[in-house]
Amino acid sequence: MGANRPFRDLAEGLASRDIVVLRYEKRTRQYAAKMSLLTEVTVQQETVEDALAAAALLRARPEVAPVRVCVLGHSLGGYVIPRIARQDPKLAGVIILAGNARPLEDLILEQTTYLFSLQAPPSQEQQQLEQLKQVAQRVKTLKPGSNVPAKDLPFGVPASYWLDLQGYDPATQARSLKLPMLILQGERDYQVTMADFARWREALKDRQNITLRSYPALNHLFQSGEGKSIPAEYLKPGHIAPEVITDLANWIAAL
Repeated sequence: MGANRPFRDLAEGLASRDIVVLRYEKRTRQYAAKMSLLTEVTVQQETVEDALAAAALLRARPEVAPVRVCVLGHSLGGYVIPRIARQDPKLAGVIILAGNARPLEDLILEQTTYLFSLQAPPSQEQQQLEQLKQVAQRVKTLKPGSNVPAKDLPFGVPASYWLDLQGYDPATQARSLKLPMLILQGERDYQVTMADFARWREALKDRQNITLRSYPALNHLFQSGEGKSIPAEYLKPGHIAPEVITDLANWIAAL
């Protein structure tokens, strides 16, 4: 992510606390060329299946306690953590880092509005936002068998992907889970905001084995900064804040 390697920070930070970590490339990165040729793809294929395979692989390793395997997801990974947990009842717990609790198309519109407020002329901003609102509405009204081309949908992602997420409410699904959950959020994050954190908190307020924590100075990468978070922050080399590693390690050790 720019000049930063947050997942390496997580892996090395937790490994330094004697916690085994499996970090892997998403298939959309490792097999980018092959994935780009698919006319139909879902978040199940993009993210969920590999997380399930990774957890199963860890449970088979002799140096790992199989009953203590957790899955950690950041951003989109955090968004689909409830779906992952529902498909793997053997997990000991799950961790959500900056996971959105609202639909992706709503976040795209919100993020763009925020970024335009930092730089774009008002006339250009309004025109592009209106176009984006139409695209977001197109996602919400997609029907199975839709022939809307990928180029007319966010990021050029095919309709099958958005249909897979239609009606998905991660916070509601999380409420039905029984396993321990840790949810962490940077308060300066403009990509996934405190509005999402509030939705997680509200949905899980009656659960006893839920831990939620936010950090006033941290951004989407859980790196420290001041003032409004902007994309340029990602170009400056940094590391995940030590207190995040500590909180993760302590929570895992207490399982």
